[in-house]
Amino acid sequence: MTKRVFFYVQHLLGIGHLRRAAVLARAMAVGGFDVLLVSGGAPSDGLALDGVRFHQLPPLRAADARLKELARLDGTPLDDAFRTERTRRLLDLFAAEQPDVLMTEQFPFGRTRLRFELMPLLEAAQDRPSPPWIVSSVRDVVRRSASPARVDEMVATFEAFDALLIHADPALVRFEESFTAWEDVKARALYTGYVAESDPARTPHGDVGKGEVIVSAGGGAVGAPLLHTALKARAMTPLADRRWRLLVGPNLPAANQAALAEAAGDGIVVEPVRGDFPTLLRNAALSISQAGYNTVIETLCHADRAVLVPFGTARETEQADRARLLVARGMVSSVPPDTLSPATLAAAVAAAWAGPSIRSFPPVDARGGPATVAALQQMLAP
Repeated sequence: MTKRVFFYVQHLLGIGHLRRAAVLARAMAVGGFDVLLVSGGAPSDGLALDGVRFHQLPPLRAADARLKELARLDGTPLDDAFRTERTRRLLDLFAAEQPDVLMTEQFPFGRTRLRFELMPLLEAAQDRPSPPWIVSSVRDVVRRSASPARVDEMVATFEAFDALLIHADPALVRFEESFTAWEDVKARALYTGYVAESDPARTPHGDVGKGEVIVSAGGGAVGAPLLHTALKARAMTPLADRRWRLLVGPNLPAANQAALAEAAGDGIVVEPVRGDFPTLLRNAALSISQAGYNTVIETLCHADRAVLVPFGTARETEQADRARLLVARGMVSSVPPDTLSPATLAAAVAAAWAGPSIRSFPPVDARGGPATVAALQQMLAP
């Protein structure tokens, strides 16, 4: 009998969490599981769901880039009626599915503001006569700014979980470098390798982007400063004679898109994000991007040289920590949050151009999809 996986994911600002969850869900479907991906964020067009069932909860998002408060898509604050109705729908869906595995993306090591629905979901799973395996699926880095009380809460909640799947290569970035209570969870933790959206061995060949500088900002929700700064920095870099290709994400406001197109001069291309991004990375002289999980893994798998410009606030430390760890290993250069300017970006480009190629380092373990499937199969083995 086909085993069922109920996979909960919530993206709040960009779409990176949903994209990674979709990659994992597709891998599980290929591995023989019947997967329901349950999303609580804004609907996203073009999400690849081959073989995966999908359910959209009443959507919510972060109220702003601080990611501290939640709101409806129109910006209206959440009220008790919304929370109650969304929780009811989630629990009804879980009861109808009767899954063999309940997987939560980031929770309880993140998404703690969703406890209003996730704690009842955990209780419903534990109350079943034959409880499902309860699994947490996390990235390489978690928010380091969490208070000691919040970390204690995470550990206490994790007692309900059977396993922690860390989608990272421990030779590169270790979960305990950002999660202070590692000793309390490590007995049930497993590294799977990174979850990559594309296989380097199967990336189509071609000359598109050959020798260019590729500038990308993920979905674009907070990417405008990087793209505008890249335009101003180009003339100050050792790659000023190269074509610079700026990729505009779907969440970049239209006014910013128009301003970029108007400011672009000779040798600069401004266009929407492309499906052949891995090929562009492989052919490029250098990549400039934010430091979100998906983009960084694509960069490590495909690019020659790279500059990371992490999005970060006092509360949101994930991208800055990821970039810092990779800089410490000598693989990339970076512009820390709050220091971005044409001069600092140009200096980082010069440093990356003079430094070693990413390809001179051992290949990153990006087999997180198949390893996750193998781990679940082992859990469910008779």
